[in-house]
Parts: sequence; C-alpha cells; structure tokens
Amino acid sequence: MKRVLDWLRPGNDPRCSELPAPRALDDRPLVEQRLVVVDLETSGLNLQRDHLLAIGAVVIEHGAIDFAQQFECTLCQPDHKASASTLIHGIAPSAIAAGSEPTEALLAFMDFVGDSPMLAFHAPFDQHMLQRALKQQLGYRLQHPFLDVADLAPLLCPEGPQRRAGLDDWLNHFKLQAAERHNASADALATAELALILFSKARRQGLDSLAELQRRAQSWRRRQTAPSL
Repeated sequence: MKRVLDWLRPGNDPRCSELPAPRALDDRPLVEQRLVVVDLETSGLNLQRDHLLAIGAVVIEHGAIDFAQQFECTLCQPDHKASASTLIHGIAPSAIAAGSEPTEALLAFMDFVGDSPMLAFHAPFDQHMLQRALKQQLGYRLQHPFLDVADLAPLLCPEGPQRRAGLDDWLNHFKLQAAERHNASADALATAELALILFSKARRQGLDSLAELQRRAQSWRRRQTAPSL
C-alpha cells in the first residue's frame, strides 16, 4: 500500500518504472560501449536556484558518433525571464515559453539514454542539474554514471591545457570547431568529437574500458585537489 501511495504523490510519475536500470561502468573495450554525450543549457550556474532550459545529446557507439541517435529539446519554463545568461545561450524567453512540457521532455530524454552511462564536459554540473530536474518533475532518482571529459582530457593529454581549461581550450588544442558554442546540441557534438580523440589516446596508453578510465580520472582528480606539502 505504501508503494502505491508513493507513486500517487505529486512529482512521482509511474512511467519512470518502465525506464531501464542504468548499466554500471564495466571493463568491456571502449569500442563495445554505448555512451550518451550530453550538454545542458541552464538559466545560470546556481546549482539550487537556476533551472534547466535545454538538453542536447548525441550517442557514441561502436567507436563512432552515431548521427542517427541525437536528442534536442527546449523545456517550457513559463516564468523564465531574460537574464545575463540569455546572452550566452541565446535562447529567447519566447522559445522557452513555447518549449516542451518538462515532464514529457525529461521522460523522453531518459528513454533516449536507456541504460547507457553519460559523458559531459564539467560533468558534475550537468549531472546535478539533470538530477534535480528529474527529481522535481518526475520523482526520479538519477543513478546513471557520468564521466567528465574535463578530467579525462588533462589525464590523457598532459601536454595540453591543464587545470581550469574549458571546452574552448581543448577544442582549440585539437583544432576542433563547435558549430555554435553554448548551443546544447552543438556543444554535445563537439564534446563527443573531443571524447573520441581522448579514447584513441587512452587505448594507446593501455586504457580500454570505461571502468578503468573512471578509476584513473578519480585518482587524477584526488591528486589535483590534494594540499601541497
């Protein structure tokens, strides 16, 4: 009875139970993995106050970007007003007001993700904002693993830009171009292109699984944040 009542509470959508359970990072070769590369546009950078405006995602599968598997959506936020962030992401309040209903958009996105792990540049921010939106709109607890390209890049390419380097710095380093920066879909695609270069470097360094890359990235991050003696 308690479980039934839980689903009836506002924000708990029973359709979430139909979503597949996330797959844990494992030791399969990278070429055998399906990864969803995601980028979000938000109303700002405040993790508690700002809200999700747009989702862009593309899939890496069989060692390549699968252009047949792409996701793009602007979420309707009726109370959204133009702010300084509008100059960055370029999404007009009228476009946001005409966007998709958030519950349906988020369900569609998680159905697109399936059981795959996700990849993003500065992943903790995207992970937190997506997790908060899913919890508020659907009562859904996000448990999918995220890998952070911002950690993988300096780990695998120590000759490149290092601490605090942004996506633009790494795109310039590898002479990659985003079709339109601060557009969720374009940034997701640029991040995917960067990830494929990094995966190639990882294999040459004997790292050929998501689980091992995550372990190395976590170890690298701890070293970077450890106090100097």
